[in-house]
Amino acid sequence: SLRQIGAPLCPVLGIPFETDQGSEAFSAEALADPPPFARARAAVSYGPVAGALVSRLKYGDRPELARFCARLMAAAGREFWAAAPLIVPVPLHASRLRMRRYNQSMLLAAELARLTGLVADPHLVVRRRRTRQQVGLSGDGRLRNVRGAFAAHPRALERLKGRPVVLVDDVYTTGATVKAVTRVLLRAGAEEVNVLTFARVVIGEDLPI
Repeated sequence: SLRQIGAPLCPVLGIPFETDQGSEAFSAEALADPPPFARARAAVSYGPVAGALVSRLKYGDRPELARFCARLMAAAGREFWAAAPLIVPVPLHASRLRMRRYNQSMLLAAELARLTGLVADPHLVVRRRRTRQQVGLSGDGRLRNVRGAFAAHPRALERLKGRPVVLVDDVYTTGATVKAVTRVLLRAGAEEVNVLTFARVVIGEDLPI
């Protein structure tokens, strides 16, 4: 029952199109508000089954689900791997990490590194300010919530070693979080950032989370 995302899709945001509009056809959102990252891809559209998997991975103490999700993500992000990118998870604040015991994005990044043979760096970006949960916030509210929340490692350039970055998270909703982290990475010296998530909310549908 998972709705996997494949072509045709927006080459920037990875939003699925109902019909093939050509390789140069961009989604309205990508044209109206170009993101700071180069490309975003997701394995599946967010729906009841994807939501249940994410919820159990994130809050239900089911870290083993990361292996299943990462297999689908590795296929969805196949265009990224040839450039040998550094895989970077969206970080949790230390207080939330203590409460949950693990960061689901870090688990996904570790599994992706195992599947691709690439390197994951869970410490390249830190969340220096605890933010309220994004659930229930509007798009503008989400942007305000994460503004200034992230910082790059002081030796980010040395850790990057000229490699592009694949930024990993569980769900792409409005993109507020990954956009904020991307801007931090670009300021720290990353030449290109791409985003890879397990699920994404398809534009035009209600925000479910």
